[in-house]
Amino acid sequence: MPPALFILAYLLDLAIGDPEQLPHPVRLIGSAIKRGEAILRPLIKTRSGEFIGGLLLTVTVVGATATAAVLLLQLANWLNRAAGAALMVYLASTTMATRNLIDEARAVERVLRAGDIARARVQVGRIVGRDTDKLSESEIVRAAVESVAESASDGIVAPMFYLALGGAPAALAYKAINTLDSMIGHNDSRYRYFGRVAARLDDVANFAPARLTALLITAAAFLSGRNWRAAWTVWQRDAARHKSPNAGRPEAAMAGALGVRLGGLNFYDGEPHYGAHFGEAHNPLDNKALKDSLIIVGLVSLLMFLMSLGWLTYRHGRLF
Repeated sequence: MPPALFILAYLLDLAIGDPEQLPHPVRLIGSAIKRGEAILRPLIKTRSGEFIGGLLLTVTVVGATATAAVLLLQLANWLNRAAGAALMVYLASTTMATRNLIDEARAVERVLRAGDIARARVQVGRIVGRDTDKLSESEIVRAAVESVAESASDGIVAPMFYLALGGAPAALAYKAINTLDSMIGHNDSRYRYFGRVAARLDDVANFAPARLTALLITAAAFLSGRNWRAAWTVWQRDAARHKSPNAGRPEAAMAGALGVRLGGLNFYDGEPHYGAHFGEAHNPLDNKALKDSLIIVGLVSLLMFLMSLGWLTYRHGRLF
């Protein structure tokens, strides 16, 4: 991807985020996954059939996403180079989520600051999958901070990582993998076999970005005057406790940087789920912790942008 177009894509994401009125590739990918599952489910009779069906759906969705992106960009370039450049900028911007992540978390912070716990529960429910209807203020903050940390990886660092490596097609393929994991990559009776390939592929795709995110959180903590030593220490000590091979990295680093304790008990559909803890409760889980996490994630976004831009400039031999 040309460096100048990468700059424009990043600025476009910061400017408009993900407006619901505009067509968005991830929504199309989600619709394709639902349709594909609806077609495959009646054909599945055994566990091995579930595994094969999930494999077919995963390969088809990821392959079709990357192929469609390549063909659309080639067609747009054939029609008009300016149209091709504009499409590349738009597609690349849809893979990044800096503006959307910060806006959603700020909305939680605003209603908490106003003392409206009921609205804060609803708002945080937009960015987490756990039950939120009975959360206390500190639990709302914990949910938001954990979401900010994890989304810094799959919504900011990973998309720019793949944009730098393979342009919009690679980043969109990553988003397809990520969407498949969020929709079918669950370890429950319905998706244990059907979603296994999607879940493992997501683990592979996020291996490097998750660790890079933890490193960038540590660097951002240093730049913003937070506890970068604790970010590094807690990351190295606690990250492997998470059941995911990747999600614990940014969460542990964020816990150390803020001096808070993350993880623990969450409820999903009324059922308790006990997770590992990260960090120590040196500071309270309050609005300040949430605001500090947003400062850190903003710096993470900027640092990843500069790193990606540097790599693209090196590859292309010029900035503009």
